[in-house]
Amino acid sequence: MSEPVVLEAVRTPFGRRGGAFREVRPDSLLAHALNGLVERAGIDPSQVEDVINGTVTQAGEQGANVGRLAVMLAGFPVTVPAVSINRMCGSSQQAVHFASQAIAAGDMTYAIGCGVESMTRTPMFSDLGGAPDAGSGGYARLNPALLDKQDLIHQGESAERIAERWEIGRRDVDSLAAESHHRASQAAREEFNREILSTPGLDADGNDVELTSDEGIRGVVDAEKMAALKTVFRPEGNGVVTAGNSSQISDGASAVLVGDREAAEADGFTPRARFRARVVVGDDPTMQLTGVIPATRFALKKAGLSIQDLDWIEINEAFATVVLSWADELKPDMDKVNPWGGAIAHGHPLGATGAGLMAKMLAGLEQTDGQFGLQVMCIGHGMSTATILERI
Repeated sequence: MSEPVVLEAVRTPFGRRGGAFREVRPDSLLAHALNGLVERAGIDPSQVEDVINGTVTQAGEQGANVGRLAVMLAGFPVTVPAVSINRMCGSSQQAVHFASQAIAAGDMTYAIGCGVESMTRTPMFSDLGGAPDAGSGGYARLNPALLDKQDLIHQGESAERIAERWEIGRRDVDSLAAESHHRASQAAREEFNREILSTPGLDADGNDVELTSDEGIRGVVDAEKMAALKTVFRPEGNGVVTAGNSSQISDGASAVLVGDREAAEADGFTPRARFRARVVVGDDPTMQLTGVIPATRFALKKAGLSIQDLDWIEINEAFATVVLSWADELKPDMDKVNPWGGAIAHGHPLGATGAGLMAKMLAGLEQTDGQFGLQVMCIGHGMSTATILERI
């Protein structure tokens, strides 16, 4: 069996909703990431045998197989195919899994797993015929027979139920959010994020700019203002989830080049990491965001590792309660969890986040001379994807 390895991994900076990338179409954003990836890797695009793209809201400018549109827009040969998949927030992490599995099977020598989401230009739920109110989360448009079988609720309400079950308080979630911004700000100042591609956009006045770091990071978090934010999903005030301790709505793209190790080395490429585990799990669709717990355990078992063996952990900060409940169960060293901040600080452009966190994790492992990294993400409808990489 062929051994798939990561050869290169990049992402654009993540832009705020309505921010620097407000005038950039998602296919253009992904094309920029694809071109940046092959340029950094030094690979001829004609060698790429498939591009697997993850996008959650496949409607409007993100419809019509946006992955293939971006490949053509990037100027890749027309012989390079592409497909777009939707495993919700884990979409581009799953895309990398699919790319590596194709290589492990011997079907391909080089493939790209990537993702894109412009939440500014293609709002959440527009694939369900329009953006509903935040309370329904689009579920009102699902099959009534399904809703009779499953108590499907908005993820924000799931995050509140997690807080109740694990006895997580408002001070806990706000503290994690402030730390996320602190770590992300420090990483940006030190220019640690070598995975980021400089990407053109517009400033607030409409002037051309090159964005080189994530737009949503706050260098200083005002604790009083954070504490004063109103809860979103429990407006009566008995909840903990606010806009300040949840992931930011963002725009961005990411891409990971995977190759067969033997062939890549023969072609002069230097492998950077190999896959020790690739998993996806299903979990309670009402609690919805707790799948990160069994996914982590499953990935560690497959890799033959313990949580203490890990040097770097990326868990997507969809909501602070997700990270805190996971940490309560897994007991990790929190200094190794999102060391450069997470989605609360840098944003969560849905389909782009998976490959983006993988690129970030690999850059972090190299920066700190770490060996093992875990990436795990909660997903809508009660799923989770997890990957363990071993740096080579």
